[in-house]
Amino acid sequence: MQEITIKNAQEQVDSWIKTVGVRYFSELTNLGILMEEVGELSRLMVRKYGEQSFKETDKGKELSDEMADILFVLICLANQTGVDLTTALQQNFEKKNLRDKDRHLNNEKLK
Repeated sequence: MQEITIKNAQEQVDSWIKTVGVRYFSELTNLGILMEEVGELSRLMVRKYGEQSFKETDKGKELSDEMADILFVLICLANQTGVDLTTALQQNFEKKNLRDKDRHLNNEKLK
């Protein structure tokens, strides 16, 4: 299996949407879908790592699949709004490295 870069993922999602998916849903619809997918991940995490027990409808669901669903819809939103996620992530790391350089090292709660 070939490794997927963020750029390649954006291209593959765009191609899939324009062929199999016919067209992108509106940005607001995709935002709603993203929230639904985050909710599904949350539900599974709460049952796996929290105190809630699994329900019959939760069985067979995988964290990896829920995370991939989130990533797919996030990539759709990036494509629709013209965001290059590779550049955005690089800039976000730069911001965090400047802003948080000593923040976590000096956090007593993390020691």
